Amino acid sequence: MRSTRVRRGRLLGLATAAAIGASLIGPVSAAGAAAAPCAGVERVRVPGAEKQISACLDDLTTAGTVASGHSIAAEWAGLTSAGATNPTGVPGAQIDGYFPDTSTFNTDHGWNHDSQFVIRLPERWNGGLVVAGTPGNRRQYANDFAISDWVLAQGYAYAATDKGNSGVTFYQDGVKPGDALVEWNDRVTQLTRAAKAVVAQRYGRAPRRTYAAGISNGGYLVRWQLENHPELYSGGVDWEGTLWREDGPNLMTSLPAALRAYPAYAATGDAAAHDAMIAAGFAPGSEPLWDYHYKVYWDLTQRLYREELDPAYDGATEAGTPYCASGTPGCDTDYDYATRPRAVKKAVERISLTGRIGRPLITLHGTLDTLLPIGEDSDVYEKLIRSRGRDPLHRYYRIEGGNHVDGLYDAYPGLLRPILPCFRSAFAALESWTTRGDAPPADATLPRPASGDLANTCSLTAR
Repeated sequence: MRSTRVRRGRLLGLATAAAIGASLIGPVSAAGAAAAPCAGVERVRVPGAEKQISACLDDLTTAGTVASGHSIAAEWAGLTSAGATNPTGVPGAQIDGYFPDTSTFNTDHGWNHDSQFVIRLPERWNGGLVVAGTPGNRRQYANDFAISDWVLAQGYAYAATDKGNSGVTFYQDGVKPGDALVEWNDRVTQLTRAAKAVVAQRYGRAPRRTYAAGISNGGYLVRWQLENHPELYSGGVDWEGTLWREDGPNLMTSLPAALRAYPAYAATGDAAAHDAMIAAGFAPGSEPLWDYHYKVYWDLTQRLYREELDPAYDGATEAGTPYCASGTPGCDTDYDYATRPRAVKKAVERISLTGRIGRPLITLHGTLDTLLPIGEDSDVYEKLIRSRGRDPLHRYYRIEGGNHVDGLYDAYPGLLRPILPCFRSAFAALESWTTRGDAPPADATLPRPASGDLANTCSLTAR
């Protein structure tokens, strides 16, 4: 979509590449795919697509698509717990392709082309469509296990996009600071419109209802779409969406504080450093998670988004002497968003949320989220929605023991709980809300169950 913006700096921390979804998949074709009854799909055209390839599959869920080369497990690595179970055996058609774009971060299928998408059309269609943008900087298959499998089994058509750029150098896309993130929103809007047309071609009528759904950055995209293009959707489920606000809070206000305080706490248990972590929004009780996030998430995440929104920052001392090169680990430890130039705030303003949602939205966020602290994110967004008079359109469930990625539940089963089953309960509640007018349970903090199958069950009613 845009010309490449070159910025100085070399990113380290590539040990997190698997978590970001840097992986390859071979060419997609119908070869090797079992014949399923989806005659006519070869005539379906994705409006605006530069390339598309259709396949008829016996199973559109990950149980079948990974083996057939129509999905890739590495793109959702770490997002779900090992105990999560999914439905299987959903026959139908899959369309892979891409829209015109000038950036080349996405190497899936050997295409070396961004703005890739996947559209899945089940044989037994329920009249609905679910559209998703990806979490983190992952690619178009990142939601396949957490979202696609389950909604396909309910009969929904499904569409997802790589958001137009991906990986640990996504910020090189575009010309101006913020361009890469602005493109994320544009690409979800583009895919939603195209997928609606595809559904109408395939089934002979437009979808009766269209839902947006997403995790983390994907949740941010749900929020933005319902604020800016409510006409395209019936509602959405926001699973711990990223909050961007020009005046804060945003992740560039919380993460540098953690980078400064945690080393002293880790070394000596310093009480002042602990208090600084809590003041930055990291919840009491999340302490066992701090070391992992310090080593894996905080520094890399801060630098990626600061490179995108504030590329001029070089960590200069008060005397104006740079003490580290842009992109060096630790360079952002002393980053202070509040004192950065007005141009940085303007870049963030381009992607900021307002709370003016125009369709029903259900938000889920874990109380032990240690990447996007709940007190600096969804708690704030809920108040923002209320201040805009849109609270009747919103339900907010704080998931006690929920973390940013469900995969950590396997390492901390006594502390955490997966959010995936709560997403499924929330989606079912959204369906009832938007089709029958049945209001979901009231906003609540949902207590962590003391027993039961936490990986697969969740009630939205506080007990």
